[in-house]
Amino acid sequence: MEQENRTTAVTEFVLLGLTQSPALQGILFVVFTVIYLTTWLGNVTIITAVISDPQLHTPMYFLLANLAFIDVSDSTVSVPKLLSGLLSPRKTISFHECLLQMFFFHCIAGAMVFLLVVMAADRYVAIHKPLQYLTIMNRGVCVGLVAGTWLGGVAHSIVQIGLVLQLPFCGPNVLDNFYCDVPQVIKLACTDTYLFELLTVSHNGVIVILIFLLLLMSYTVILLKIRMHLTEGKRKALSTCGTQITVVCLIFVPCIFVYARPFRKFPVDKVVSVLYTTHSIVTPMLNPLIYTLRNKDVKRAMKKALEHIPNFQRNEL
Repeated sequence: MEQENRTTAVTEFVLLGLTQSPALQGILFVVFTVIYLTTWLGNVTIITAVISDPQLHTPMYFLLANLAFIDVSDSTVSVPKLLSGLLSPRKTISFHECLLQMFFFHCIAGAMVFLLVVMAADRYVAIHKPLQYLTIMNRGVCVGLVAGTWLGGVAHSIVQIGLVLQLPFCGPNVLDNFYCDVPQVIKLACTDTYLFELLTVSHNGVIVILIFLLLLMSYTVILLKIRMHLTEGKRKALSTCGTQITVVCLIFVPCIFVYARPFRKFPVDKVVSVLYTTHSIVTPMLNPLIYTLRNKDVKRAMKKALEHIPNFQRNEL
């Protein structure tokens, strides 16, 4: 009971946000609102296009639609709180809301990491076993793999929250950030956190680095295979792989910079926070642009889906 009282002594955290300048806060509110709306528009359009166009009912586009769903979810976890904080003079988040934000943040991020592994495996099968591709990556396998990515994300997040719940929080309660995350929250615990930091870095940083290296090696093997047998179909595969490598780098490089280092406070922590904004807010907006600008099939399907919207509205009237 004493441990429980110590743990819940802090009832809320104060978020310092990205800046304390009112003028800059107004500008950032407009910028991040546009980014958030663009993220929703781009990713929902991709999901609609993949669902509505029979030509996109393939494993690759099924996985792309799931990535779009994850991007929308990832952005929704952090952006609304950021926007409300930019308008509010007192930026606070309750202890339990902070735990929920961290849970969904790491659940979705974990699912995204595992989905990128699945997408790399999908490209590997498509390049190395093109005749058996649809048989190997059938609907049941794809659904099972996507379900596995979410289960992996949930398991990863439970470990993170489980570590945080073991710590007592009795003050201070100021987070020099615009969202709750494990590295910043652990530093506020009123106990020695060396072991917890070591466990968290091992769980997050090491796994992220290993998966990143694994993905780079797998795409290297795929690109070498494509180079040896360059045909019109292979050119399309080369474009797809290049797109996925870009997305992998945008996601993993900031993650490694945040999680694969000690949680001690450094002078560059604020810069790190801004850098990680690129991953959690900007990258979900960029993914639709990255994929559609290099994929004629998706652009055609998205254009077709958007053309149906005015007709639908006229029929409703």
